[in-house]
Amino acid sequence: MVRERETPKQQQQVSYTVEQLVAVNPYNPDILPDLENYVNEQVSSQTYSLDANLCLLRLYQFEPERMSTQIVARILVKALMAMPAPDFSLCLFLIPERVQMEEQFKTLIVLSHYLETGRFRQFWDEAAKNRHIVEAVPGFEQAIQTYAIHVLSLTYQKIPRPVLAEAINIEGLSLDKFLEHQAANSGWILEKGHGRGQLIVLPRNEFNHPELKKSAADSVPLEHITRIFPILG
Repeated sequence: MVRERETPKQQQQVSYTVEQLVAVNPYNPDILPDLENYVNEQVSSQTYSLDANLCLLRLYQFEPERMSTQIVARILVKALMAMPAPDFSLCLFLIPERVQMEEQFKTLIVLSHYLETGRFRQFWDEAAKNRHIVEAVPGFEQAIQTYAIHVLSLTYQKIPRPVLAEAINIEGLSLDKFLEHQAANSGWILEKGHGRGQLIVLPRNEFNHPELKKSAADSVPLEHITRIFPILG
């Protein structure tokens, strides 16, 4: 029997119900199956709820015999996808050390370290060796590419093509199409040049162009300053 696909409205209702359970009684072990199902729902629908996942990990602490390592691994992969938010560390804190010593979790911890330190080539090499872990969660590669671009945009005004290619793990014609898309939709500028010598100009922000950062004086409204003068007098 083929199961009917849930409409977006139905999916929203499921999400709302689980969030209600977490808010009303987060330490009730009876909601554990609902939270596990919700993790799988997040994976299939490419949504994310840190609060619900943390609630499930806390329940596992009280009910260790009911822990599903497959569910925990999926939670950690989703947390990696949320970088630069510190979700991975928050989740890892709730996972017993004996569980962290299992091979799949040691791998995820290494991947997290590579991302935190901007070692993208090592990250992609390690991820390629463990596709069975990361590819179980749709959207993983795209989420990490978005994070890598975020990190690069904080560092570079102009980035060499090879550095970008290594960070996002895209090369050749696929990279050409990606750059064309970014130029058309995200304000990237492709300087003249071919192959490895090409430079990509990234959008200006207060990190790659510090002069754009507002000083403390600029952020104080004028009316606040005028109120100080009578006090000083």
